[in-house]
Amino acid sequence: MEATAAPLMSHLIELRTRLMWCVGAFFIAFVISYTFATEIFNLLVVPFQWAVDWLELSNDQVRFIYTAPQEFFFTKIKIAAFGGLVLAFPVIASQIYRFVAPGLYRNERSAFFPYLIATPILFLLGSALVYFLIIPMAMWFFLSMEQTGGEGMASIQHLPKVSEYLSLIMTLIFAFGLVFQLPVAITLLARAGLVTTEGLANKRKYAIVIAFIAAAILTPPDPLTQLGLAVPTILLYELSILAARYVERKRLEREAEAAAVSESS
Repeated sequence: MEATAAPLMSHLIELRTRLMWCVGAFFIAFVISYTFATEIFNLLVVPFQWAVDWLELSNDQVRFIYTAPQEFFFTKIKIAAFGGLVLAFPVIASQIYRFVAPGLYRNERSAFFPYLIATPILFLLGSALVYFLIIPMAMWFFLSMEQTGGEGMASIQHLPKVSEYLSLIMTLIFAFGLVFQLPVAITLLARAGLVTTEGLANKRKYAIVIAFIAAAILTPPDPLTQLGLAVPTILLYELSILAARYVERKRLEREAEAAAVSESS
């Protein structure tokens, strides 16, 4: 017991140190993000402005409201938490890697590191797709339903709340960011031998159906946004099959080399 207690305590102390670094990085990033929360929100409004420009509406249409005194304050808190997580992610990821790396073999560390780099890059690609394409398309669809009013017609205008708009864009960013992790997840499963390229190819029709179901659940109920998520998901699935095939080929080459070495010895 005494022999195992010391390593356990050292691991717990190491874990506490890594957690303190993660919490400290998040707190600093949270404060920075809250300081610029208004500017960040205005930046997130730019896709809404693009939709207004596409419909050739008046600039007065770019107007947000909040119906509770504390609503915009909590909106800024959400922006700060979201921005803090994004800014602190490199530190958090590096601390996780430093905690796990000593227990890995050299080849396992070299295999794990590329995924650590690919994860934020793919998340940023998904976020960029939301910002530059999905949100403008969705806002264009919803704003096109407005009525200017007239004889026998009611005036119907869109007055978005700051909290609801932020929730929409954050939900889409997280949804697309997670979906863009599909190549990383499938490649890891292929490396572990849990999936095969043949099985992935045979399940392609089910993957297409699941992609459209997930798009219908995660996105607003308009066809443009749903297609904007479903089509990239299907393309990412095909990319995942290619990545898994590469992993399988490398594994077979290593096994063949190991077998040749064992036979020669």
